[in-house]
Amino acid sequence: MSDNRLSVFKTYKLYVGGKFPRSESGRVYEVSDSKGRWLANAPQSSRKDARDAVVAARKAFGGWSGATAYNRGQVLYRVAEMLEGRKEQFVREVADAEGLSKSKASAVVDAAIDRWVWYAGWTDKIGQVVGGANPVAGPFFNLSTPEPTGVVAVLAPQKSSFLGLVSVIAPVIATGNTAVVVASADAPLPALSLGEVLATSDLPGGVVNVLSGHTAEIAAPLASHQDVNAIDLTGADEVLAKELEIAAADNLKRVLRPRDTRADGTADTDWATAPDTHRLTAFLETKTVWHPTGALGASGSAY
Repeated sequence: MSDNRLSVFKTYKLYVGGKFPRSESGRVYEVSDSKGRWLANAPQSSRKDARDAVVAARKAFGGWSGATAYNRGQVLYRVAEMLEGRKEQFVREVADAEGLSKSKASAVVDAAIDRWVWYAGWTDKIGQVVGGANPVAGPFFNLSTPEPTGVVAVLAPQKSSFLGLVSVIAPVIATGNTAVVVASADAPLPALSLGEVLATSDLPGGVVNVLSGHTAEIAAPLASHQDVNAIDLTGADEVLAKELEIAAADNLKRVLRPRDTRADGTADTDWATAPDTHRLTAFLETKTVWHPTGALGASGSAY
């Protein structure tokens, strides 16, 4: 074999509607590692890319939300299987993105895969936790059941390029929503590679759409988009989050604000801590149905 072989550099692309387009604008920007060394050129998404992603997410919503919870759990578990098979690639990308040693990056990737499995297990259980039969005065069944909110715009964490990314995507789709994800601006490569994993799993195209670029530029049209039902502001700083929340109020979007922030206004979540059901319920609506039980006989039994 020749020692003069040229390396084949990877071309990173967006993931929209199950396909891998370049940015509509044709723009790219340089992505560097923690030491400033060039890693790749990532597509710089435009407003048009954001709108296309919303269209794809809306188109996929009916089929995904209509799937059984058991089936969604199987699909999420399949994603974890695919991530396990490409673990070496993600370890390298996370190490470069976050300036971690190989062993620490490996632990982060392991935690991210385990998190996919954790949320996969919740798909057919969350309804029993947050739904149920309500006591009422009268001959009625009164049942409350959770339903997905719809299309959710997700601003991924800026610092946690993979574990944080998985932690904000998995609960959104586990509960039947579809997502438009804005990757970390400085470390988008793990997110773009995740799109490749999703495309080769059983996840229908459009359920998750991944955009890279400047967070504020992409998030603004998503926050004001009339067909986006909710937005997760994790990846926005305090100033941007306030602007987006005002824009989101125009069509009464459900808004999830970060629980804690750093001095620079970005999310300060410790993604390594054990997850809870907070993000599962953040983008669920409760539907309550009344139904007559029938006439009551002399013995008090219904018939």
